[in-house]
Amino acid sequence: MEVSVTVNGTSQTHDVEPRTLLVHYLRESAGLTGTNIGCDTSSCGACTVHLNGESVKSCTVLAVQADGQEVTTIEGLANGEELHPMQQAFHECHALQCGYCTPGMVMAATSLLDEIPNPTEQEVRIGLEGNLCRCTGYHNIVKAVLQAAEGNA
Repeated sequence: MEVSVTVNGTSQTHDVEPRTLLVHYLRESAGLTGTNIGCDTSSCGACTVHLNGESVKSCTVLAVQADGQEVTTIEGLANGEELHPMQQAFHECHALQCGYCTPGMVMAATSLLDEIPNPTEQEVRIGLEGNLCRCTGYHNIVKAVLQAAEGNA
């Protein structure tokens, strides 16, 4: 089945099996490996991307469901060599350890700030509860999101 998706502003068309998950489409067909495969059960959030501006776990979406839609991955956030403010905040606040969850966490966090531009610490914690980090205590992740939010003000 042919699928046409605009990924990070670039139109891409590929033949895929009807049961192909969006996460596999992005990694294998589009060649964008920043979106990680964590669990394939929607439990961890490592595969979070934006579908038409909304945060989704790409292991829960079929590639055919994204046909004609716009997808933004972690690779699409930066402006060339200039990091997105959320990526910069994660860097400055040391909001990662192994980094496996980081792309999905950053994508979920940017979506959270789109919905709540100046969240409280509690709103950040609730907003990111669908994204798991097995290395940190989330303190620096929350700190990074709040720092990025300060730039929104």
